Amino acid sequence: MKKIIFTLILIVSLSFSVEAQEFRGLDKSPMDMIEFPMSNRQPDKSLRVLYSRPQLNGRAVASLTPEGKVWRTGANEATEVTFYKAMKFGGKTIQPGAYTLYTIPGATEWTIILNSVTHVWGAYAYDEAKDVARMTVPVQSDTTALEALSMTFEAVADGAHLHIGWGNMRLAVPFTK
Repeated sequence: MKKIIFTLILIVSLSFSVEAQEFRGLDKSPMDMIEFPMSNRQPDKSLRVLYSRPQLNGRAVASLTPEGKVWRTGANEATEVTFYKAMKFGGKTIQPGAYTLYTIPGATEWTIILNSVTHVWGAYAYDEAKDVARMTVPVQSDTTALEALSMTFEAVADGAHLHIGWGNMRLAVPFTK
């Protein structure tokens, strides 16, 4: 009888510890990171972007990026750009540090914004007075549609272009030395 009671207590106590180890499912808009230079073997980085990748799920990009309104450039937390070296953005030299990357979508061009307030969720606390630099870039179109918001760097002679794509929309944001 003692063995049966001991076994039952052991089973009950193990079942509680197993239930305590539950993990969340996958995020619907997973976080991603890109760096420039893109090579993992290159330790001397210039830029890093942390962003969450929303999915279209049958929706139009324009319905998720309201024209003329500040957007966090992704999902969840606002997109963050870290400069490891001083670089130019919109004609202004940006010092090393972390910045939030906001955008204002438009039909033919988007305004790209670097803001000094970091670690924010969405664009609800956006304060234009904290903008460090702005630039506008033309909207381009591609025949290949991207389901998830995607970003990548391209090396150019004087720095890098941050390419942002979603659906058929494409942007190229220049960062120069």
